[in-house]
Amino acid sequence: MQTIGIKSPSTDSDKRSEQDPGRDLVPLLAGMAVAVAGVGAVLALADVDSSLRGPFTLFFLLAAPGAAIGAALRGLDPFARTVVSLAGAIAVDLLVAQGMLAVHRWSVHGGIVAVTAISSLVLLLVTARRLRKRMGKIRSSR
Repeated sequence: MQTIGIKSPSTDSDKRSEQDPGRDLVPLLAGMAVAVAGVGAVLALADVDSSLRGPFTLFFLLAAPGAAIGAALRGLDPFARTVVSLAGAIAVDLLVAQGMLAVHRWSVHGGIVAVTAISSLVLLLVTARRLRKRMGKIRSSR
């Protein structure tokens, strides 16, 4: 008689089976969100008559400042970070609208540009802070 042995799986397949299958979905969803938000900003700035203009622009007005605030709050757990970034996005939008109304300069284009500028500034400051921390760690390790 002949004994048939069972071959053990390779270590490469073990690493693949340990990974969460939904882990690859997060970057895909983030990319789709960026695309939808970008299309919303472009549709609003170009005055395109489309039924998607309103929802996509609203998504942009919530996602741009929300992502910037969420990037600044990396220390919080995911649920708290989501809630705080959404509340912060609404606050930024309301403050921009209130400021524009107070100086009698309200316009859709101006609101989109102002929210984009504030969100970009916050993201730039967060990135600069992280780079400065990283450079400090590199210099202290030498």
